[in-house]
Amino acid sequence: MRRYSAFAIVREAARHHLGWERAWASPSPKARYDAVIVGAGGHGLATAYYLGKNHGITNLAVIEKGWLGGGNTGRNTTIIRSNYLQDPSAAIYEKSRSLYETMSQDLNYNVMFSPRGVMMLAQTEHEVRGYRRTAHANALQGVATEFIAPERVRELCPIINIDGPRYPVLGALWQPRGGTARHDAVAWGYARACSAMGMDIIQQCEVTGVQSTNGKVTGVRTTKGDIATGKLGIVVAGHSGVLAEMAGFRLPVESVALQALVSEPIKPCMDVVVMANTVHGYMSQSDKGEMVIGGGADGYNNYTQRGSFHHIEETVRALIETFPMISRLKMLRQWGGIVDMTGDRSPILSKTPLEGCFINCGWGTGGFKAIPGSGWGFAELMAKGHSPLTAAFGLERFREGRFVDESVAAGVAH
Repeated sequence: MRRYSAFAIVREAARHHLGWERAWASPSPKARYDAVIVGAGGHGLATAYYLGKNHGITNLAVIEKGWLGGGNTGRNTTIIRSNYLQDPSAAIYEKSRSLYETMSQDLNYNVMFSPRGVMMLAQTEHEVRGYRRTAHANALQGVATEFIAPERVRELCPIINIDGPRYPVLGALWQPRGGTARHDAVAWGYARACSAMGMDIIQQCEVTGVQSTNGKVTGVRTTKGDIATGKLGIVVAGHSGVLAEMAGFRLPVESVALQALVSEPIKPCMDVVVMANTVHGYMSQSDKGEMVIGGGADGYNNYTQRGSFHHIEETVRALIETFPMISRLKMLRQWGGIVDMTGDRSPILSKTPLEGCFINCGWGTGGFKAIPGSGWGFAELMAKGHSPLTAAFGLERFREGRFVDESVAAGVAH
């Protein structure tokens, strides 16, 4: 694989750009691999990359029923932060955030990481107390955050109306090193690096069954034939329950749609990410000038990947009270992703009752920010059978009653 560089751009310009290689290969599946990852989204590709980079496992296939990065990885609002209350959550998200900072250099692929800062508005006295508590917890965890006053909020984001009649801004939890990245580029960068290590990325290949003998996984049945393996990683977000059923166990997750939209492009007016959990909306401005807007998950289980008018209306109506200027904007497009929600709103990275089969799911509405940390920890779990990053997120916690409860801690889904 040739490295991307300024010199390469000049060289290919002289060749009329006819010499660029394909970013990754599209091979047919082999009969057997040392490991198989189901799901070529960000988490699945990151797992494959760190299995190869950190643990030397490169005889590996990443199987995707659709196209690479076509699920939640390409359907989110790209927010990256690590200011979580619970210690296990802060650890894996901070690992992820730190990996994002060097990802472009590590992968030789520009993922457009922008550490522009993330602020979470406190618009009730309960949120003020909650965010101060989180700031103290983050200080103990080594996560750089602070609680800031309304005047500082206005300074960082002048378009905010901090004196709203129903939801005044009383302060915010501010993480200066949070930000955004280009979601497609994250998937493409990992895919290119995996392909360069000799891994097979197999698209349009749906898994139709999981094969096992005497309680141990032996392979998967796919629309492109049977593939034998002794290690299977299931990383399919909202479809995790379907794959788990094929493997013979059940998951404590439910799948719901999470919707988002972008406005027409406008001139730069906002260079931070703002989350307003009381009204449940969040917003940032993309490099193209679009206002990227997201809200809460749907209130009922479903597998749709489309937006709906009533939900978008609810989200935008709430945000207009805090950002009056967006009332004049036109919506450019909307979409939905299928998120997998656990009861404690924390992920599952775990061994399963089927020996050799591992599950990575339950990221809910916070999956994108966790991609590199999730891949790092899950790869270690698959390779060694244990990882300090994932130890608290096993399936057994639901049976034992030791939840990593971010739903109560945050007062919001994620």
